[in-house]
Formats: sequence, structure tokens, C-alpha cells
Amino acid sequence: MIASVEGSVTVVGSNYLVLDVGGVGLRVYVPRTVLDRTDGPGTHVRLFTHLHVRENELTLYGCATPEELELFHLLLSVSGIGPRTALTMLSSLAPERLRTAIATEQADILAQVPGVGPKTARRVIFQLKDKLTVGALETVSPLTEQDADVIAALTSLGYSVVEAQVALQSLPRDPDMSLEERIRRALAYYG
Repeated sequence: MIASVEGSVTVVGSNYLVLDVGGVGLRVYVPRTVLDRTDGPGTHVRLFTHLHVRENELTLYGCATPEELELFHLLLSVSGIGPRTALTMLSSLAPERLRTAIATEQADILAQVPGVGPKTARRVIFQLKDKLTVGALETVSPLTEQDADVIAALTSLGYSVVEAQVALQSLPRDPDMSLEERIRRALAYYG
């Protein structure tokens, strides 16, 4: 098994990096957070990896930290969750937020991940809630309809789900703030 790879980025794809490791180019599928931290070709990167073996294909998945890789493996242990879905979950939610949502049984947060519906979210929670160790459990507030509208607006403008959630978390919790104002302030976060 390939436990980790370290090398220079030669190509940045939509959901992968190609790393030059000793003259060999390895395609490694990574979460959006890794892509966002990569400064493009020439960047030196170390990834902790999982080699997925199928009948006609070997695919390498990489994470920034061993903890993130451990969470990736836990997600793979859920029936019906493959490596692409696990990667999408890590791309959409920060690892600690994902752990907290599972540990506190907040299926609505998991169901916001593209490709993960309410049924799958409940299955993830059922199968993993007792396996996770979460430090100081912070309560992840459920997404309100306005929160979902802000995320939808930002993603329609080209921001990733992770970027939209970060901008949303930066907003003050003012129930009287209009949707337009919330979107304007979320855009100003990146502006």
C-alpha cells in the first residue's frame, strides 16, 4: 500500500493533482481544501494516501493530514459510500465540522453535501456515530432556509460549497438580517 506521497505538483485538475514523485507522475484525487491550498504547478506537496483497488483500476486518493485520511477511511466503511462520495464529503465540510455533525446526529448538515441525500446521511450517522472521537463537541447549528439560500447563491456564482460555508460562518447571527444583506456580506467576505 502507498501510505503517502511527496513531490512537486505538475498539473492541477478539477479534483486531482498530478505529482512528480521521483520522475513518475502520479494522479492523486484530493478534497477541494487541498486544491485550494495548492499554489499551482511547482508547489511541493505531501499527501497521506489511500490506494483504491478495483478489478480494472488502481486509484490514489490523498488527504492533507493523517486525521483527514482516517476520517476518509471511516466514511469508506459505511455501506454505499465509495471513495468519490467520501472525497466529496471532505470537500464540502471541514473534517471537524463533519465529525461534529455525525457525532451530534445532524443529518440535515450531511444532506447538504452533493450526492448525499437524507437517507445516506442517516446511514452515515447510524454507522459512524459511535466510532468517532470528537474533542470538545461544538454544536453545529442546523442550516436555516436563509443559510441554504446564501449557499445556493454563492455556489451559483462559482464559489465552492466549502467557500460558501466559510463565508456563511463569518456572518453575524442576526435573525433580522435580510437575505439580500446576508448574500452581500458573504460576497464581501471574499471581496
